[in-house]
Amino acid sequence: MEHGASVSSLVIVVVIAFLIPFILHRFRLNILPVVVAEIIAGIIIGQSGFNLVEADTWLDTLSTLGFIFLMFLSGLEIDFSVFASKKKKVTLPSGKIEPNRVLVSFIVFVFVFIVSYGLSLLFVLLGYTDNAFFMTLIISTISLGVVVPTLKDANVLKTSIGQTILLIAVIADLATMILLAIFVSLNSGGEGNMWLLLILFGAGILLYFMGAYFRHLSFIETMSKGTIQIGTRAVFTLIIVLVGLSETVGAENILGAFLAGALVSLLSPNTELVQKLDSFGYGFLIPIFFVMVGVELDVWSLFQDPKVLVLIPLLVIALFISKLVPVIVLKRWYDIKTVLGSGILLTSTLSLVIAAAEIGERIDIIDEQLSSALILVAVISCIVAPIVFRKVMPKPEERVDAKKLAIIGANQITLPISLELNPANYETSIYHTKQEKVDSEKQSSHFSVIELADYSIDTLRNSEVFEADILLISTGDDETNSDIAVFAREYGTERVIARIELTEIADQLRDLNIDVFSVFFSTKALLKALIESPGVVNIFTREENALYQINMNNVEYNGVALRNFPYLGDTIIVRIFRGKDSIVPHGDTELRIGDRLIVTGSSESVEEVRTLLSY
Repeated sequence: MEHGASVSSLVIVVVIAFLIPFILHRFRLNILPVVVAEIIAGIIIGQSGFNLVEADTWLDTLSTLGFIFLMFLSGLEIDFSVFASKKKKVTLPSGKIEPNRVLVSFIVFVFVFIVSYGLSLLFVLLGYTDNAFFMTLIISTISLGVVVPTLKDANVLKTSIGQTILLIAVIADLATMILLAIFVSLNSGGEGNMWLLLILFGAGILLYFMGAYFRHLSFIETMSKGTIQIGTRAVFTLIIVLVGLSETVGAENILGAFLAGALVSLLSPNTELVQKLDSFGYGFLIPIFFVMVGVELDVWSLFQDPKVLVLIPLLVIALFISKLVPVIVLKRWYDIKTVLGSGILLTSTLSLVIAAAEIGERIDIIDEQLSSALILVAVISCIVAPIVFRKVMPKPEERVDAKKLAIIGANQITLPISLELNPANYETSIYHTKQEKVDSEKQSSHFSVIELADYSIDTLRNSEVFEADILLISTGDDETNSDIAVFAREYGTERVIARIELTEIADQLRDLNIDVFSVFFSTKALLKALIESPGVVNIFTREENALYQINMNNVEYNGVALRNFPYLGDTIIVRIFRGKDSIVPHGDTELRIGDRLIVTGSSESVEEVRTLLSY
């Protein structure tokens, strides 16, 4: 009988998690984060609502695994390349030169922590808690899982202020997670536990170097396919090992999971593996965890105690003050609305607050009512902050500047391409060595080739080649092209394209998100297509039937179905690329910010659509 009840509760939770995205889509509630909707749904079916679900072994196990996987994906979300020092100077809309993002973000977080500690002392004086440091961690944390999608939706992520907001959230996520682990270690009864954390981090470093060594071995790539899927197995093994080790040394299991995610992120996994992990986590385990958070949340008990009832608005106010006061630092470079919007978005907090609340309750730092109040405040912040952010944050100014394109290697491929690119869209510079003079015919007035002593990294860096928005590398040597491409990616060049003829080198570069092309394989593929599908090749080779890419950046058309789009003319949308997904469009397909549309049609019609969507 108990087994039957267990399965029934599990079925209800899984069905609810499945239906939530459809409900959000049907009622156009896209402004509400899915995880918040899952918690609200859990409240409705849980002890605060209809009491349809009871926690049991099945749900407890799956919920714990979901929590662990959520912390893993939080670590995986951290892009450590944002900490790379970029020497490229950006002029802001205010006319000022952009500051060092890492330094400014770190200063802002330090101020956030200081202000949070001051506010925590007030909560101690009011009698809500005895531990100011624990409350400081609660107030200063920032939800990376809410900040990133909100910045993407607002088309701000790639801007200077967007990257700064992201960095502040990343630093807050890292710092508060580590400080929470240290806090738990010091307050869990074992005096030497904190030193045992060094074993955990030492094991993490060892596993990182092992992963870096094995991932490039040829047999590993073979084992990553078919039924073996060695990459996925390795990731789950890493999670379980570090979670187990974390609990062994007296730390929380979430620290081991978070560390596992950070290690995988440092190893730069290929996008296919990341997509698999995201799909498994956000498609199965994590929704169960968030629904169960709502199920176990006793909202009505909060209204029985006037003191706790007063605490909720006080905590919300504290969250806003702790972020809005420190971001005033950014006023030196940005306008007041941008600064205000940044502070409001940074108020978003969720996963780590839930983790801290559960841990604090377990080690008797806070009681059940305060734990429920903290979770409820986290949910409120994730609902309010993104909505207010979209209202306050100015729309990013449309960039009319041409992209800087640097081409390394002047030859029969790169020279004609430089002439065919629209000068209004691309500011092209061609770099070539003095030893290999370009033919006098090619050195006509059509081409402006900048001569270099050699293709060494120092020479290219001194010539500011890596400051370009797009770098195309097409010398005659694969090793040279590869070395330059890898350095450019590490330096922070936005897009890197390299000519590589050797398959092994090409695969390594693709893992680093470097675009690769091969003259030999491209010619062979085109010739084969010309034999088998001449009509398809004509689309690429005949200018009147050319394919074009249009980036969807206009928030006015976000969520608009293609059948309701005001103008398409004779433009046909062939494909829509949305993140990692490739979508075959139809009349009910809705446009989303960040979509890349592959279209064909007359140049006049395509330009009209481009103007509408790129505004």
